[in-house]
Amino acid sequence: MAITYEPIATTTLGSALSTISFTSISGSYTDLILVFVGAQTNNAQGDLQFRFNSDTGSNYSRTILSGNGTTASSNRSSSVTFFRGEATSYPDTVDGGTVQILQLMDYSNTTTYKTVLFRGNSAASGTDATVGLWRSTSAITAIECYIDTGTLKSGSMFTLYGVLAA
Repeated sequence: MAITYEPIATTTLGSALSTISFTSISGSYTDLILVFVGAQTNNAQGDLQFRFNSDTGSNYSRTILSGNGTTASSNRSSSVTFFRGEATSYPDTVDGGTVQILQLMDYSNTTTYKTVLFRGNSAASGTDATVGLWRSTSAITAIECYIDTGTLKSGSMFTLYGVLAA
């Protein structure tokens, strides 16, 4: 079976922003993949954070594995109000920035909690892999992405893909 990624929406920031949202997401795909390529305006070590369907309740958890070529670490957070993808210390230029990928499996299923995978890299801090859970049986129809410290630089780009078959 061929897996087909279909671009749903792309946003290139025309100015520095701290938040971007994708709304009215169709339920016609098996998975969603959100790709971020860019940088932040300062070296404040901000992380991308995500909320689904405007849910600000303590319904998110994550386990992260990190490595920088010298040191490996792990961390776990549960019953928090957002999902965080960690790839801190984004470089100061968009061209040399970070690539981060958020994957939402079976996002439109209304009988199970949603599994989230996140992969990120940063020239300054290394590579991260995160698995998370959104404890809701609601289909995901909106994704809010925001940075916890600073802003994302003009020229940074988000692309949301729908996976037609997984």
